[in-house]
Amino acid sequence: MIEVKNLSKSYGGTTVLNIPEISIKPGESFGLVGNNGAGKTTFFRLLLDLIRANSGNVCIKDEDVSKSGKWKYFTGSYLDFRFLIDFLTPEEYFDFLRNIHGLSKGDLEHFYEDFKLFFNDEILGKKKYIRDLSKGNQQKVGIAAALMTHPELVILDEPYNGLDPSTQIRLKNLLNDMKEQNGTTLLISSHDLKHVTEVCDRIAILEKGKIIHDLKTSMDTLKELESYFAV
Repeated sequence: MIEVKNLSKSYGGTTVLNIPEISIKPGESFGLVGNNGAGKTTFFRLLLDLIRANSGNVCIKDEDVSKSGKWKYFTGSYLDFRFLIDFLTPEEYFDFLRNIHGLSKGDLEHFYEDFKLFFNDEILGKKKYIRDLSKGNQQKVGIAAALMTHPELVILDEPYNGLDPSTQIRLKNLLNDMKEQNGTTLLISSHDLKHVTEVCDRIAILEKGKIIHDLKTSMDTLKELESYFAV
């Protein structure tokens, strides 16, 4: 699904990301963990062609993301509030996306039903612009928008940020259902070590722009991660 080779990004002469090679298979759930400034968001922004690399490339389904837009049709992503159109209400925003993706009004109603528990009666029907929602509810809108079309590939940067405990659990269940029922490929960065181990089959530790550990998730992975970050 994803092939990364010799990927690097620098700002002001300082290298913030340097990944010689990494491969993510179709249907794999891949977690990325690291402290602030480790390069997680930079990596995701390169995957989504939001910034240009200094060297190397990212290919999704054998297409270089910087040269082809085919990957956009089967990819759902949410990195931060800048992905939102915050002067719309959630209903207006979702209807806008419905038209962009060529979905029917019936599809939109099914989407609302599927995300009813996740929204927890805090998103729809409130007559509020997205900008006037709490940060946690803005996060819900962005995540739901990324998952709206049941994409083959989902990329989420710190999705648990700002979510209350109940919503974190609901999100974990949503992602696991997508993985198990649809074979969705997931890329998730998170500071929440517990949730990322409960969703991801494989977890990489990023430090100072470099992947220093690449682990298959097991019963011991959470303890290994906690021990690493406790030092």
